[in-house]
Amino acid sequence: MAALIRKCVTTKSLNRVLGVKFIRHRTFYNDALLPETHRIFKNSLRELVNEEIAPLAAKADEEGKFPMENMRKLADLGVFGLVVPEEYGGSNIGTLAYAIAMEEISRGCATTGTAVTGQTSLFIKPLLNFGTREQIEEYITHYVKGDRIGSFCLSESDNGSDAGAAKTKATLKDDHWILEGTKTFVSHGTLPGDMIVMATSDKKLKHKGISAFIVSKQHESCIIGKLEKKLGIRGNPTVQIKFEETKIPKDRILGRQGYGFKIAMTTLDGGRIGVAGLALGIAQASLDCAIKYSTERKAFGIVLSNLQAIQLKLADMQSKIEASRLLTWNAAMLFDKGENITKEAAIAKLTASETATFCSHQAIQILGGIGYLQDMPAERYYRDSRITEIYEGTSEIQRLVIAANMMSTYNV
Repeated sequence: MAALIRKCVTTKSLNRVLGVKFIRHRTFYNDALLPETHRIFKNSLRELVNEEIAPLAAKADEEGKFPMENMRKLADLGVFGLVVPEEYGGSNIGTLAYAIAMEEISRGCATTGTAVTGQTSLFIKPLLNFGTREQIEEYITHYVKGDRIGSFCLSESDNGSDAGAAKTKATLKDDHWILEGTKTFVSHGTLPGDMIVMATSDKKLKHKGISAFIVSKQHESCIIGKLEKKLGIRGNPTVQIKFEETKIPKDRILGRQGYGFKIAMTTLDGGRIGVAGLALGIAQASLDCAIKYSTERKAFGIVLSNLQAIQLKLADMQSKIEASRLLTWNAAMLFDKGENITKEAAIAKLTASETATFCSHQAIQILGGIGYLQDMPAERYYRDSRITEIYEGTSEIQRLVIAANMMSTYNV
């Protein structure tokens, strides 16, 4: 069914394929820049999010329990096949559609959005880019169907953004690799699926000695630690995973020996587009919340949205969202063309994540005291937004990446 999405050119045809009722929503002027199939897909996904995903977001946050049913619903809509070739069960519409999907999903539930970007950017894409045909055929179907959730194991207690400093060891012994070490901040680490693990197979070679491996989370010698207590994205289980003489077949190496650093850097470029979309969703949800409240609430006999102070805040929020959206779409479209998007992805991720933090902050200011209470979703948006400036490289790392690329361009 997912493969048919890219062939749909009318609302009616997409309704028939997706089996959902199309509802007109307010759209932004730059939606006109999108191909018609993308606009239709966006609106149909928005309906699913409004009706079935957003209502579960508060519960997932409060209980710290991941809504696995969301993944299956999104899989039925073809979300996990957007960047997967048709021969493997996807629609291969491209990264632009994926960025749009990330915004719409995260607008309703950032916990689910985090799982979607992890699944797509950090597991499916590196598997497609560097895996053998046998590896792709063995794993990819389960992830396109939403039966499993993949994880990406890069960070360690002594290194986060420094991908080349991995201390987890990989030793080749006969026809198996032996993994030893501990990975931290592993998202959806307790959920069924596999993970891509970065480990050093030759420490003397530094970053050129890093290799990537496909490992099952259910492996008997993988010790999953306690759930981390987090500020936001609480429904997504984040854990440490310890490898104690974890024995995996020789053919579970991804790419070639010593390719791990390249795989990590390439993966993070695409992953930053996903996080930019996630941040956009949180920012848009914050603005929607602020607009709804300010047009209904009165202060001193005046509707809040008629006060100039409130209008200035709303205008700043809208302007930053529009700019971030265009930057994200630009990076996605360049990525689909096969361009090097290291700088563009970093700019999009930096701008969108800081926009999410800004908008969620302003939403609480507009709501006042009630915005600080869990009765309103604004405080959840505020908590969820903070991680977007941290994972896939902090805002500080993004600035370094951007600057390095600028200096390279100017031959400095």
